[in-house]
Amino acid sequence: MTHHTALRFGNRVILVTGAGGGIGRAVAERFAAEGAKVAVNDIKTEMVDDVVSGITSSGGVALAVPADVSDAAQVEAMFARIEAALGYVDVLYNNAGLIDTARHFLEADEAWWDRIQRVNLKSVFLCSHRAASVMARRRAGVIISTSSGGATRAHRGNVAYDATKGGIEAMTRSMALDLAPYGIRVNGVVPGFINTYGLTEEQLRERERAVPLGRYGVATDMVGAALFLASDDAAYITGQFIAVDGGVLVQQRSANVDTFPVEGFPVIPADLT
Repeated sequence: MTHHTALRFGNRVILVTGAGGGIGRAVAERFAAEGAKVAVNDIKTEMVDDVVSGITSSGGVALAVPADVSDAAQVEAMFARIEAALGYVDVLYNNAGLIDTARHFLEADEAWWDRIQRVNLKSVFLCSHRAASVMARRRAGVIISTSSGGATRAHRGNVAYDATKGGIEAMTRSMALDLAPYGIRVNGVVPGFINTYGLTEEQLRERERAVPLGRYGVATDMVGAALFLASDDAAYITGQFIAVDGGVLVQQRSANVDTFPVEGFPVIPADLT
């Protein structure tokens, strides 16, 4: 197992939600490589087991905690299991969320809205609240959440998704204020175009044209920012966000950044007078 920095997370307990693949998996694996005891969460048990197997076979310590983190009872049971097996959670990384959510606003319905709010936003509240209740008594802890450029810039066809990411950033700022006196830091990371969901080469080439650094991101690109915010090097940072996006958010965005083109909008007849 490769140790990037002399086990800077040695014996710390890290919970990563949505760690069955993509960014969550990459972060969980790196925490383990740097000495952490990692609780690996995802709603899909087989994905969790695969990540845990990979970590333990490399000499790391990992615990499988499959659960639906939008359900309060499952969140409570998950934390209880982690505390019994590994100890109290030192770092919570809220990464679970839906990303395949595109739907034009005029084609939206309540069930679509509620599902995305529950999985992407309520889960962050539930896990953060449970973690913070223990961290506050211990006067130490770190909470990190995955946001999106959609929190501050709009994606076409993603009203519900962008609302959750804006909510995560507002929650992060407010939690940072409420929890600072108890020694808890709360921050976030903002991924740009990170290829974690099997796009074609043509789609990748088209999208990376909008990235100033000239390439799409991969899951491991997110690891450094997350581990920095969790580390003692960030001891005086709270309520902040680090964008890992190849420069996408600093530019004047062109329409080709969007993955939901105007051509996909519904045709609404103009027949009302």
